[in-house]
Amino acid sequence: MTSSDEMAVRPTLLVLADSLSYYGPEGGLPVDDPRLWPNLVAAELGWTVDLVARIGWTSRDAWWALTQDPRVWAAIPRAAAVVFAIGGMDSLPSPLPTALREQIRYIRPPALRRVVRAGYQAVQPALSHLGWPVALPPRLSVDYLEQARAALAYVRPELPVIGTYPSVHRCDAYGRVHSGREPAVRELRAWSTDKNVPMVDLADAVRPNIESEDANPDGIHWGWDAHRAVAQAMLEALRPAAASASTVNPAVTPKP
Repeated sequence: MTSSDEMAVRPTLLVLADSLSYYGPEGGLPVDDPRLWPNLVAAELGWTVDLVARIGWTSRDAWWALTQDPRVWAAIPRAAAVVFAIGGMDSLPSPLPTALREQIRYIRPPALRRVVRAGYQAVQPALSHLGWPVALPPRLSVDYLEQARAALAYVRPELPVIGTYPSVHRCDAYGRVHSGREPAVRELRAWSTDKNVPMVDLADAVRPNIESEDANPDGIHWGWDAHRAVAQAMLEALRPAAASASTVNPAVTPKP
């Protein structure tokens, strides 16, 4: 069997995530950087990774990726587990409704767009102290996650799905406010219990790093200690799936 054949039949970890999955202490990185937590997990398990993520993504975006992105469709048949590393953005204060905020990028001419964006960035930290509204209400956030879980269960009933509780931050852009986290955790915990979804608490894993000088200066993205800690927490949740995953995916017929 050639090396390409081996790669084709190795189990895959499918990760739907936000920028926390591919940012390090100095900014965004290519998804194959070996220091990122998805790659640390895959290296430990002997799996491959399909990381589908973007900065600012919420649970709604993960649902859209699952239903609209052909890269995800291609990954599902060979996946040994799926991680919803998403939801942290959902719980952050969003003084301007998400739909309106995302329209700023489309404003023309460019000079007007820059003025509008600068104005929003100037008032966001102060308005964030209101703590409300959040980018995505907890019940709606969980509803999108459940739609995604149910869709995966429909096509792959045996496929393990792992969820996450939101990370923590000390980001000045959000006024260092995260009052939406606890309501989100309550909804996620109820969903986890109801649907038997194992959960990884990102906050527990990354808090020491976020509160140190080794994290990203933006106060929201992690340093390498946090990526290693998240990888360890994920491995604990994934080991049952790893134990049952064959080195040859039965959904794939290897070439001679």
